[in-house]
Amino acid sequence: MSKFTTKVTTAFDCPSISSSKVVELAKMFAATLTNDQLCDLNQDYSLRNAVNWSNYPQAALGRRGRRGLRIDTLSREQWAALDTLLAAATGSAKNKGYYEIQQILNADDYLRDHGGGRDYGRENFYIAFLGTPSDSGRWELQFGGHHLAVTNTYAAGVLVGATPSFRGIEPFSTFEYNGVSNQPQQQAQRAFVELLASFNENQLAKAKLRGKYRDLLLGPGKDWAFPTTAAGVQGSELREDQRALLLTAIEAYVSSIDDENAVRILTHYESELDSTYIGYSGSTSVSKPMDYIRIDGPSVWIEFSMHSGIILSDPHPHAVWRDKHTDYGGTAF
Repeated sequence: MSKFTTKVTTAFDCPSISSSKVVELAKMFAATLTNDQLCDLNQDYSLRNAVNWSNYPQAALGRRGRRGLRIDTLSREQWAALDTLLAAATGSAKNKGYYEIQQILNADDYLRDHGGGRDYGRENFYIAFLGTPSDSGRWELQFGGHHLAVTNTYAAGVLVGATPSFRGIEPFSTFEYNGVSNQPQQQAQRAFVELLASFNENQLAKAKLRGKYRDLLLGPGKDWAFPTTAAGVQGSELREDQRALLLTAIEAYVSSIDDENAVRILTHYESELDSTYIGYSGSTSVSKPMDYIRIDGPSVWIEFSMHSGIILSDPHPHAVWRDKHTDYGGTAF
Protein backbone atom coordinates (compact mmCIF):
# COMPACT_ATOMS: atom_id res chain seq x y z
CA MET A 1 0.00 0.00 0.00
CA SER A 2 1.32 3.44 -0.86
CA LYS A 3 2.22 5.74 2.01
CA PHE A 4 0.21 8.47 0.30
CA THR A 5 -3.14 7.96 -1.04
CA THR A 6 13.92 22.52 -33.99
CA LYS A 7 11.57 25.42 -34.83
CA VAL A 8 9.93 28.36 -33.12
CA THR A 9 6.20 28.69 -33.69
CA THR A 10 3.47 31.02 -32.54
CA ALA A 11 1.29 30.32 -29.53
CA PHE A 12 -2.48 30.58 -29.44
CA ASP A 13 -3.96 33.86 -30.71
CA CYS A 14 -6.22 34.37 -27.67
CA PRO A 15 -5.01 36.24 -24.54
CA SER A 16 -3.03 34.11 -22.10
CA ILE A 17 -3.64 33.60 -18.39
CA SER A 18 -0.97 34.34 -15.75
CA SER A 19 0.87 31.37 -14.26
CA SER A 20 1.71 33.25 -11.04
CA LYS A 21 -0.25 30.83 -8.84
CA VAL A 22 1.47 27.81 -10.36
CA VAL A 23 4.88 29.45 -9.88
CA GLU A 24 4.06 30.31 -6.27
CA LEU A 25 2.96 26.75 -5.50
CA ALA A 26 5.96 25.27 -7.32
CA LYS A 27 8.25 27.31 -5.07
CA MET A 28 6.27 26.31 -1.98
CA PHE A 29 6.62 22.64 -2.93
CA ALA A 30 10.36 23.03 -3.54
CA ALA A 31 10.73 24.70 -0.13
CA THR A 32 9.58 21.47 1.57
CA LEU A 33 12.34 19.37 -0.01
CA THR A 34 15.79 18.36 1.19
CA ASN A 35 18.91 19.28 -0.78
CA ASP A 36 19.12 15.78 -2.25
CA GLN A 37 15.49 15.91 -3.33
CA LEU A 38 16.02 19.34 -4.91
CA CYS A 39 18.93 17.95 -6.93
CA ASP A 40 16.57 15.38 -8.41
CA LEU A 41 13.67 17.81 -8.89
CA ASN A 42 15.56 20.57 -10.70
CA GLN A 43 16.60 19.57 -14.20
CA ASP A 44 18.03 21.54 -17.11
CA TYR A 45 15.53 23.12 -19.47
CA SER A 46 16.58 21.23 -22.60
CA LEU A 47 14.94 19.38 -25.46
CA ARG A 48 16.52 16.15 -24.28
CA ASN A 49 14.83 16.45 -20.89
CA ALA A 50 11.55 17.79 -22.26
CA VAL A 51 10.98 14.82 -24.59
CA ASN A 52 11.98 12.30 -21.91
CA TRP A 53 8.45 11.15 -21.06
CA SER A 54 6.72 7.83 -21.65
CA ASN A 55 3.53 5.89 -21.04
CA TYR A 56 5.50 2.83 -19.95
CA PRO A 57 6.11 1.80 -16.33
CA GLN A 58 9.45 3.13 -15.10
CA ALA A 59 10.92 -0.37 -14.73
CA ALA A 60 10.35 -1.03 -18.45
CA LEU A 61 12.39 1.99 -19.55
CA GLY A 62 15.83 0.94 -18.33
CA ARG A 63 18.45 3.64 -18.83
CA ARG A 64 15.91 5.71 -20.74
CA GLY A 65 13.88 6.10 -17.57
CA ARG A 66 12.33 9.37 -16.46
CA ARG A 67 14.45 11.97 -14.74
CA GLY A 68 13.29 13.97 -11.76
CA LEU A 69 12.17 13.35 -8.20
CA ARG A 70 10.54 9.99 -7.57
CA ILE A 71 7.52 10.63 -5.41
CA ASP A 72 8.01 7.63 -3.16
CA THR A 73 10.67 9.79 -1.47
CA LEU A 74 8.07 12.35 -0.37
CA SER A 75 6.75 12.75 3.15
CA ARG A 76 3.04 13.34 3.69
CA GLU A 77 3.71 17.06 4.01
CA GLN A 78 5.70 17.11 0.78
CA TRP A 79 3.05 15.09 -1.05
CA ALA A 80 0.36 17.51 0.14
CA ALA A 81 2.37 20.42 -1.32
CA LEU A 82 2.79 18.59 -4.63
CA ASP A 83 -0.91 17.71 -4.67
CA THR A 84 -1.82 21.40 -4.29
CA LEU A 85 0.52 22.31 -7.16
CA LEU A 86 -1.01 19.69 -9.46
CA ALA A 87 -4.52 20.88 -8.61
CA ALA A 88 -3.61 24.45 -9.64
CA ALA A 89 -1.98 23.39 -12.91
CA THR A 90 -4.79 21.08 -14.06
CA GLY A 91 -8.56 21.15 -14.57
CA SER A 92 -11.25 20.94 -11.89
CA ALA A 93 -14.07 19.14 -13.77
CA LYS A 94 -15.31 15.77 -12.51
CA ASN A 95 -13.21 12.85 -13.81
CA LYS A 96 -10.99 15.29 -15.71
CA GLY A 97 -7.81 17.25 -15.02
CA TYR A 98 -6.68 16.93 -11.42
CA TYR A 99 -9.29 14.29 -10.61
CA GLU A 100 -8.31 12.23 -13.63
CA ILE A 101 -4.70 12.28 -12.45
CA GLN A 102 -5.78 11.02 -9.02
CA GLN A 103 -7.73 8.19 -10.62
CA ILE A 104 -4.79 7.22 -12.86
CA LEU A 105 -2.65 7.02 -9.71
CA ASN A 106 -5.35 4.90 -8.07
CA ALA A 107 -5.39 2.66 -11.13
CA ASP A 108 -1.66 2.07 -10.93
CA ASP A 109 -1.97 1.25 -7.23
CA TYR A 110 -4.76 -1.16 -8.20
CA LEU A 111 -2.48 -2.85 -10.75
CA ARG A 112 0.27 -3.14 -8.15
CA ASP A 113 -2.15 -4.82 -5.75
CA HIS A 114 -3.73 -7.11 -8.37
CA GLY A 115 -0.79 -8.83 -10.00
CA GLY A 116 1.47 -6.03 -11.24
CA GLY A 117 3.79 -5.99 -8.25
CA ARG A 118 6.28 -3.27 -7.36
CA ASP A 119 6.80 -2.11 -10.95
CA TYR A 120 3.40 -0.43 -10.66
CA GLY A 121 1.93 2.05 -8.19
CA ARG A 122 2.11 5.81 -7.68
CA GLU A 123 5.46 5.50 -5.93
CA ASN A 124 6.96 5.02 -9.42
CA PHE A 125 5.79 8.45 -10.67
CA TYR A 126 8.14 11.43 -11.07
CA ILE A 127 7.98 15.21 -10.75
CA ALA A 128 10.53 17.52 -12.42
CA PHE A 129 11.03 21.23 -12.93
CA LEU A 130 12.86 21.87 -16.20
CA GLY A 131 14.36 25.30 -15.61
CA THR A 132 13.46 27.55 -12.70
CA PRO A 133 9.79 28.37 -12.01
CA SER A 134 9.33 32.11 -12.48
CA ASP A 135 7.01 34.69 -14.00
CA SER A 136 9.72 35.97 -16.32
CA GLY A 137 11.67 33.01 -17.67
CA ARG A 138 10.73 29.79 -19.46
CA TRP A 139 10.28 26.51 -17.60
CA GLU A 140 8.35 23.26 -17.78
CA LEU A 141 6.34 21.42 -15.14
CA GLN A 142 6.74 17.73 -15.85
CA PHE A 143 4.81 15.05 -13.95
CA GLY A 144 4.21 11.50 -15.04
CA GLY A 145 4.55 7.78 -14.86
CA HIS A 146 2.73 4.77 -16.26
CA HIS A 147 -0.15 6.00 -18.47
CA LEU A 148 0.39 9.69 -17.63
CA ALA A 149 2.41 12.62 -18.94
CA VAL A 150 1.89 16.24 -17.87
CA THR A 151 4.19 18.63 -19.76
CA ASN A 152 3.09 22.21 -19.08
CA THR A 153 5.46 24.87 -20.44
CA TYR A 154 5.35 28.43 -19.05
CA ALA A 155 7.06 31.53 -20.42
CA ALA A 156 6.93 35.17 -19.35
CA GLY A 157 4.18 34.38 -16.87
CA VAL A 158 1.79 32.48 -19.17
CA LEU A 159 1.10 28.91 -20.20
CA VAL A 160 2.54 28.60 -23.73
CA GLY A 161 2.17 24.84 -24.16
CA ALA A 162 0.13 22.11 -22.47
CA THR A 163 1.22 19.25 -24.70
CA PRO A 164 2.24 16.50 -25.23
CA SER A 165 -0.42 15.30 -22.79
CA PHE A 166 -0.74 11.53 -22.44
CA ARG A 167 -3.58 9.72 -20.71
CA GLY A 168 -4.15 5.98 -20.40
CA ILE A 169 -5.62 3.71 -17.77
CA GLU A 170 -5.88 0.07 -16.77
CA PRO A 171 -8.42 -1.07 -15.61
CA PHE A 172 -10.70 0.84 -17.97
CA SER A 173 -13.97 -0.37 -16.43
CA THR A 174 -15.17 1.38 -13.28
CA PHE A 175 -13.20 0.15 -10.25
CA GLU A 176 -13.20 0.80 -6.53
CA TYR A 177 -10.00 1.74 -4.72
CA ASN A 178 -9.79 2.84 -1.08
CA GLY A 179 -13.53 3.43 -1.08
CA VAL A 180 -13.41 5.67 -4.17
CA SER A 181 -15.16 4.85 -7.45
CA ASN A 182 -12.88 5.54 -10.42
CA GLN A 183 -14.01 6.01 -14.03
CA PRO A 184 -11.72 8.47 -15.85
CA GLN A 185 -11.55 8.42 -19.66
CA GLN A 186 -14.88 6.65 -20.03
CA GLN A 187 -16.47 10.00 -20.89
CA ALA A 188 -13.86 10.58 -23.58
CA GLN A 189 -14.66 7.19 -25.07
CA ARG A 190 -18.40 7.98 -24.93
CA ALA A 191 -17.78 11.26 -26.74
CA PHE A 192 -16.04 9.42 -29.58
CA VAL A 193 -18.75 6.74 -29.73
CA GLU A 194 -21.52 9.37 -29.88
CA LEU A 195 -19.69 11.29 -32.59
CA LEU A 196 -19.28 8.21 -34.80
CA ALA A 197 -22.88 7.12 -34.11
CA SER A 198 -24.08 10.48 -35.48
CA PHE A 199 -22.40 9.91 -38.86
CA ASN A 200 -24.43 8.78 -41.84
CA GLU A 201 -23.10 6.07 -44.17
CA ASN A 202 -21.32 8.57 -46.42
CA GLN A 203 -19.61 10.26 -43.48
CA LEU A 204 -18.57 6.93 -41.98
CA ALA A 205 -17.07 5.88 -45.31
CA LYS A 206 -15.06 9.11 -45.50
CA ALA A 207 -13.96 8.78 -41.87
CA LYS A 208 -12.71 5.21 -42.28
CA LEU A 209 -8.91 5.19 -42.34
CA ARG A 210 -6.82 2.81 -44.40
CA GLY A 211 -4.88 0.21 -42.50
CA LYS A 212 -4.89 -0.86 -38.86
CA TYR A 213 -3.53 1.01 -35.88
CA ARG A 214 -1.93 -0.97 -33.08
CA ASP A 215 -0.90 2.11 -31.13
CA LEU A 216 -0.68 5.89 -31.28
CA LEU A 217 1.16 7.49 -34.19
CA LEU A 218 2.47 10.31 -32.01
CA GLY A 219 3.24 8.60 -28.74
CA PRO A 220 6.50 9.12 -26.82
CA GLY A 221 9.51 9.66 -29.06
CA LYS A 222 7.35 10.58 -32.08
CA ASP A 223 7.56 14.35 -31.75
CA TRP A 224 6.37 16.52 -34.68
CA ALA A 225 5.73 13.41 -36.81
CA PHE A 226 2.25 14.55 -37.89
CA PRO A 227 0.94 13.13 -41.19
CA THR A 228 1.44 15.57 -44.06
CA THR A 229 -2.05 14.90 -45.44
CA ALA A 230 -5.19 14.86 -43.30
CA ALA A 231 -7.56 11.91 -43.67
CA GLY A 232 -11.16 11.38 -42.64
CA VAL A 233 -14.34 13.44 -42.74
CA GLN A 234 -13.86 17.20 -42.59
CA GLY A 235 -15.49 19.38 -39.95
CA SER A 236 -17.01 21.64 -42.61
CA GLU A 237 -19.16 18.64 -43.67
CA LEU A 238 -20.67 18.17 -40.21
CA ARG A 239 -24.04 19.31 -38.97
CA GLU A 240 -24.15 21.68 -36.02
CA ASP A 241 -25.02 18.88 -33.59
CA GLN A 242 -22.08 16.85 -34.91
CA ARG A 243 -19.74 19.83 -34.51
CA ALA A 244 -20.89 20.06 -30.90
CA LEU A 245 -20.07 16.38 -30.41
CA LEU A 246 -16.63 16.91 -31.95
CA LEU A 247 -15.97 19.84 -29.64
CA THR A 248 -17.04 17.72 -26.65
CA ALA A 249 -14.47 15.08 -27.61
CA ILE A 250 -11.74 17.73 -27.90
CA GLU A 251 -12.77 19.29 -24.59
CA ALA A 252 -12.28 15.94 -22.84
CA TYR A 253 -8.52 16.41 -23.37
CA VAL A 254 -8.17 20.19 -23.22
CA SER A 255 -9.85 20.08 -19.79
CA SER A 256 -6.74 18.33 -18.48
CA ILE A 257 -5.25 21.80 -17.85
CA ASP A 258 -6.44 24.61 -15.58
CA ASP A 259 -9.94 25.86 -16.34
CA GLU A 260 -9.08 29.35 -17.62
CA ASN A 261 -6.43 28.17 -20.04
CA ALA A 262 -8.68 25.29 -21.15
CA VAL A 263 -11.36 27.79 -22.22
CA ARG A 264 -8.78 29.83 -24.12
CA ILE A 265 -7.38 26.84 -25.99
CA LEU A 266 -10.76 25.25 -26.70
CA THR A 267 -11.97 28.54 -28.20
CA HIS A 268 -8.97 28.48 -30.53
CA TYR A 269 -9.67 24.89 -31.60
CA GLU A 270 -13.36 25.70 -32.13
CA SER A 271 -12.38 28.43 -34.58
CA GLU A 272 -10.60 25.75 -36.65
CA LEU A 273 -13.35 23.10 -36.68
CA ASP A 274 -14.10 23.56 -40.40
CA SER A 275 -10.56 22.41 -41.21
CA THR A 276 -10.45 19.65 -38.61
CA TYR A 277 -10.73 15.98 -39.67
CA ILE A 278 -12.05 12.91 -37.86
CA GLY A 279 -10.82 9.45 -38.82
CA TYR A 280 -11.19 6.00 -37.30
CA SER A 281 -10.15 2.39 -37.74
CA GLY A 282 -11.64 -0.79 -36.35
CA SER A 283 -15.15 -0.73 -34.90
CA THR A 284 -17.30 2.30 -34.11
CA SER A 285 -17.74 1.00 -30.55
CA VAL A 286 -14.17 2.17 -29.82
CA SER A 287 -13.96 -0.60 -27.24
CA LYS A 288 -11.97 -3.47 -28.76
CA PRO A 289 -8.21 -3.92 -29.20
CA MET A 290 -7.04 -2.01 -32.29
CA ASP A 291 -10.09 0.27 -32.32
CA TYR A 292 -8.67 3.70 -33.06
CA ILE A 293 -9.92 7.25 -33.62
CA ARG A 294 -8.15 10.56 -34.17
CA ILE A 295 -8.88 14.26 -34.49
CA ASP A 296 -6.55 16.11 -36.85
CA GLY A 297 -6.87 19.89 -37.08
CA PRO A 298 -4.69 22.81 -38.11
CA SER A 299 -3.53 22.90 -34.48
CA VAL A 300 -5.14 20.11 -32.45
CA TRP A 301 -4.12 16.46 -32.68
CA ILE A 302 -5.84 13.83 -30.51
CA GLU A 303 -5.55 10.05 -30.76
CA PHE A 304 -7.44 7.36 -28.81
CA SER A 305 -6.34 3.74 -29.21
CA MET A 306 -7.64 0.59 -27.51
CA HIS A 307 -5.18 -2.08 -26.37
CA SER A 308 -5.31 -5.60 -24.96
CA GLY A 309 -4.92 -5.83 -21.20
CA ILE A 310 -1.41 -6.13 -19.76
CA ILE A 311 -1.99 -6.99 -16.10
CA LEU A 312 -5.76 -7.48 -16.38
CA SER A 313 -7.76 -9.20 -19.13
CA ASP A 314 -9.96 -6.33 -20.32
CA PRO A 315 -8.91 -3.87 -23.07
CA HIS A 316 -7.75 -0.42 -22.00
CA PRO A 317 -7.05 2.89 -23.79
CA HIS A 318 -4.03 4.98 -24.65
CA ALA A 319 -4.64 8.58 -25.69
CA VAL A 320 -2.50 11.57 -26.54
CA TRP A 321 -3.27 15.25 -27.06
CA ARG A 322 -0.70 17.23 -29.02
CA ASP A 323 -0.66 20.66 -30.62
CA LYS A 324 1.10 21.14 -33.93
CA HIS A 325 2.30 24.62 -32.96
CA THR A 326 2.74 24.57 -29.18
CA ASP A 327 4.08 21.15 -28.20
CA TYR A 328 6.79 21.79 -25.60
CA GLY A 329 5.85 25.45 -25.61
CA GLY A 330 6.21 25.85 -29.38
CA THR A 331 9.96 25.76 -29.50
CA ALA A 332 12.57 23.15 -30.36
CA PHE A 333 15.01 24.81 -27.96
